[in-house]
Amino acid sequence: MIYPSIKSYLDQVTSLTITDERKSILNEIVEYIKSAKEPKLNFICTHNSRRSHLSQIWAQTMAYHFGVKVQTYSGGTEATAFHPNAVAAIERAGFKIQKGEGKNPSYKVGFSDQAEPLTCYSKTYDDSANPSSGFAAIMTCSEADAECPIVFGADARIKLIYEDPKVSDGTGNEEKIYGERSAQIAAEMHYVFSQIKS
Repeated sequence: MIYPSIKSYLDQVTSLTITDERKSILNEIVEYIKSAKEPKLNFICTHNSRRSHLSQIWAQTMAYHFGVKVQTYSGGTEATAFHPNAVAAIERAGFKIQKGEGKNPSYKVGFSDQAEPLTCYSKTYDDSANPSSGFAAIMTCSEADAECPIVFGADARIKLIYEDPKVSDGTGNEEKIYGERSAQIAAEMHYVFSQIKS
């Protein structure tokens, strides 16, 4: 069972409207998961600092919530760090966070007492921690989509673009914008995995 704090958060965000256009893209993920023997999702963005981490975390959490066997990963075209504003958004959503040390710290992200926490840190999409074959490459930003015309080893490539919350950095509006992006991704990953179990 996921933490009650996350369940409470989901009760609020799953009422968000998902357009038919977005559903058609999300259904590509549904079909990949249904067809793959051991489905793996690698969410890819330029810096692996915000959107790709949020997507990986929410996808793995929803897979666990709905009892779907999926492994999720994230990566970038370059490694930077899991951005503190994105970490804060996940923490506000009810996840338990343990932060490591260094310029690119590793975070343990817990969503249930019965499941291993995710280990999240910034890395390239072809890092040794990520699968080298047999996965779906899910491009969460247009820059990464343009910079990676081919993602080697991917069985599928799906363009699921999210607006970058970094536009709010330093504006005093970070909590609102990062919160909106986390809520959107949570709602869409909830939709994906609810379709698999339906």
